[in-house]
Amino acid sequence: MAIERGLSRNTVDAYRRDLARYLAYCVPRGVTTVDEITPDLVDDFAGSLRELAPRSAARVLVSVRGFHRFAVHEGWVLIDPTVRVALPSIGRPLPKALSVDEVASLIEAGGNRETPAGLRDRALLELLYGTGTRISEAVGLDIDDVDLALQAITVLGKGDKQRRMPVGGLACAALDEYLVRGRMALALAGRGTAALFLNARGARLSRQSGFGIVKAAAARADITKDVSPHTLRHSYATHLLQGGADVRVVQELLGHASVTTTQIYTHVTPDSLIEVYRTSHPRA
Repeated sequence: MAIERGLSRNTVDAYRRDLARYLAYCVPRGVTTVDEITPDLVDDFAGSLRELAPRSAARVLVSVRGFHRFAVHEGWVLIDPTVRVALPSIGRPLPKALSVDEVASLIEAGGNRETPAGLRDRALLELLYGTGTRISEAVGLDIDDVDLALQAITVLGKGDKQRRMPVGGLACAALDEYLVRGRMALALAGRGTAALFLNARGARLSRQSGFGIVKAAAARADITKDVSPHTLRHSYATHLLQGGADVRVVQELLGHASVTTTQIYTHVTPDSLIEVYRTSHPRA
């Protein structure tokens, strides 16, 4: 998964946890080799996952099915015992986006512009909303990945795929202010790193710290919705589409492998349906 498919460390770690759960179920039942696993055993394991949320159970079963397909491909076994296992039915929830005003309030509450950390926090928030990058992509940026003159960044996304992203004027201004007045002060505490976003020790900001920055800003802005870095990504995509952007352009900007993933943002609300009807139908 890591070498041939180029999946991220977080994805590989998730698969590892799922397969450890599978192993812990099989071993006490006398299984010592892969070819001893039967379809009935897999069915029983799937039944044991009812305690999990449907989405979590489905992810575990996807991991198990992937393992058994690999076992067949490698010639360890001749038959895949998971072929009849059905994934739990899960609805695809619509992404939760903030309004434009809520995003503005969150960014304004992002940090004290008189402190290095505050400048960093504001720059991170502007970047997350201004580019739609994932938090792991944002904290993974190095200084050389940012080109303020061309208003662009180079992001390393899932599967180690690079994509070049346009950066808006407000995000560029926040990044410039952070680089000039904030990052240098934070870097003095460390041993030198190329990372764009630094913590108080001068090392690369972690993904978890990025989550904390967004959560704290939402709390200061009195936003009662459950807000995470991904909320800003959802908001970025939703606002682009509402502004008339083509879904395939948004797909490229988000780094989605399939336009199907991006199309979850093209949902319409009952209010917008009514508005379209009233303005478009001759007898409305």
